[in-house]
Amino acid sequence: MSGVKAPHSVSSQKAPGAIGPYSQGVVAGNLLFISGQLPVDPATGAFVAGGIAEHAHQCLKNLSAIATAAGTSLERAVKVTVFLADMGNFATVNQVYGEYFKSKITRLHDRASGTQGPSLNCARKSSALPD
Repeated sequence: MSGVKAPHSVSSQKAPGAIGPYSQGVVAGNLLFISGQLPVDPATGAFVAGGIAEHAHQCLKNLSAIATAAGTSLERAVKVTVFLADMGNFATVNQVYGEYFKSKITRLHDRASGTQGPSLNCARKSSALPD
């Protein structure tokens, strides 16, 4: 297909670096696909202190940083998948979620099985449209 730009990776110093053979995000055509984000502070490389609200905020800050590096924002997101270790945290995560996404987009809340460590409460991945 001539004229079609090859997919390319994007990254941000304001989000945790990829720890494997993958990218923080990939732009393919006019779509951005962001790898799942944990509540890791990119400055320290450690999980943020606090509970589910603080973890949800950090996950969304990481997603936002990668979207910004790709030239877009979470306001243009069309889908987000949220993995929760405890569905009892749904209401809290939903409240935090509403601070970042003003429009109604598709999303999925799912219970994450086999999560590692007691600190893992929330992980997110996102797809957005670059500007």
